[in-house]
Amino acid sequence: MKRIFLDHNSTTPVHPEVVEAMLPYFSEKYGNPSSVHSFGRETKVALEEAREKVAKFLNGSPSEICFTGCGSESDNLAIKGIAWANQDKGKHIITSRIEHPAVIESCQWLEKQGFEVAYLPVDKYGLVNPDDLKRAIRKDTILVSIMHANNEIGTIQPIRELSKIAHESGVYFHTDAVQSAGKIPVDVKQLDVDLLSLSGHKLYAPKAVGVLYIKQGTKIDTWLHGGSQERGRRSGTENVPYVVGFGKACEIAQRDLAMLSEKMTNFSTVFWEKIKTAIPDVLLNGHPTERIPNTLNLAFPGCDAQSLIMALDLQGVAVASGAACHSGAVNPSSVLTALGVPNEVALSAIRFSFGRQNTEEDVEYVGGILAGMVERLKNAKTVTAYKKS
Repeated sequence: MKRIFLDHNSTTPVHPEVVEAMLPYFSEKYGNPSSVHSFGRETKVALEEAREKVAKFLNGSPSEICFTGCGSESDNLAIKGIAWANQDKGKHIITSRIEHPAVIESCQWLEKQGFEVAYLPVDKYGLVNPDDLKRAIRKDTILVSIMHANNEIGTIQPIRELSKIAHESGVYFHTDAVQSAGKIPVDVKQLDVDLLSLSGHKLYAPKAVGVLYIKQGTKIDTWLHGGSQERGRRSGTENVPYVVGFGKACEIAQRDLAMLSEKMTNFSTVFWEKIKTAIPDVLLNGHPTERIPNTLNLAFPGCDAQSLIMALDLQGVAVASGAACHSGAVNPSSVLTALGVPNEVALSAIRFSFGRQNTEEDVEYVGGILAGMVERLKNAKTVTAYKKS
């Protein structure tokens, strides 16, 4: 049976060139980069070369790149680090209702420590209204954190416009760019952000490595102590093989960005047109155009998303849903709920996220089998409802 992975927003396979770049640092090049002898100097050079590659990818400076253990750690460091370092100015933070849990839960934790957090609403497309941000900023606001592109619906926020509003009031601006990096340009100068989070495994690098871009002059505290690594911003011996892999992945992403963007846009367009024709009542969640090119969040009213995911899985196709299961009860995606999507519709939503190894044949195959699956599940649901009545 053919296996097709359409869940690249959850993770990506490590690129072969990335694997090749990493391998020596698992064997003969194993020195600690903090050591002064030749073994350490060798890995220190590799570490700094990777830092330069990430900085070039983001159009930042190498000194502004801090390696972390994952994207979630980068979000935590950005939000908690700014909060602790700047609480003499204020304890007010602004974010949105559709942020990644790493941002939302960091903010919720800070609320327990005496900080105040404003959660901005979004419109039906998942966009933050800049006027809402203007109204939310107070004299004691110290940080705004708004993601670049949403992981579930793909909507791209107007980050430059939002960061301008924050900076006019002297407020730091952080963006989680985990889902946008490698799919659309991510330029820290163009976006005008103070902090930006990346994750390796969303960029064809390994899991368990991330980056936090910290603009020079940003006042930030550290919460992981025990060493002077990463210019004192993140203690702990660096994961050299994975950092080398991250650097190589950024180099590849920069090289292939235009090609991949065109390819993903074509896949999404063809798939959406095919599904619309075969399933007329299908709904698109998120912005129709201001969306990362590889992502489609589609709702199939009258169909249970979890059942559809399993049906596709049995045919070798991997997709995802934003619904959460707690104690046997399935709850709708908090992102779709924030968009005002009715619960029944939200519980029928599936995220399709394409990647570099997908083919036109994959798109045609999944598009071809999906309509029949949806119809069968709708009919089964109708029969079950009839029997219960």
